[in-house]
Amino acid sequence: MDSITIIMPVTVKAKLTDKLRAQLVGECTAVIEQMDLELKQLEIDMQREIERLPQQERQIRNFFGNEAGKRQARREDALRRKDTLEKLAPGAEIIRGNSERQVTLKVGDNIRDAMGVEILTEDDKIIAIRS
Repeated sequence: MDSITIIMPVTVKAKLTDKLRAQLVGECTAVIEQMDLELKQLEIDMQREIERLPQQERQIRNFFGNEAGKRQARREDALRRKDTLEKLAPGAEIIRGNSERQVTLKVGDNIRDAMGVEILTEDDKIIAIRS
């Protein structure tokens, strides 16, 4: 066998533009608002369950406390991401995700050349493919 086709990861990055920043900050804001609503609803549901089953108050508080903790963590993560996005300079490169590509490697190829490939976008247009 002289060659093999394998799947290699590709990092997708984006240049931070005002348009992208507004979009990402908007997404973070939406998550923060959604988590706030869910936290309020959890509080209402917890009170309702405690009134319905007062003998199980401790278990109810534990359950709803765990659920609230998950939402609070997600809210704080979105808030941190929003703050970071607002501080980044225009043109900064941010990771938007990962993809895969097929690569045919032959005997004698340098494997490092096939690894670490990045796609750079600006306003959803590919502006560079780098290795």
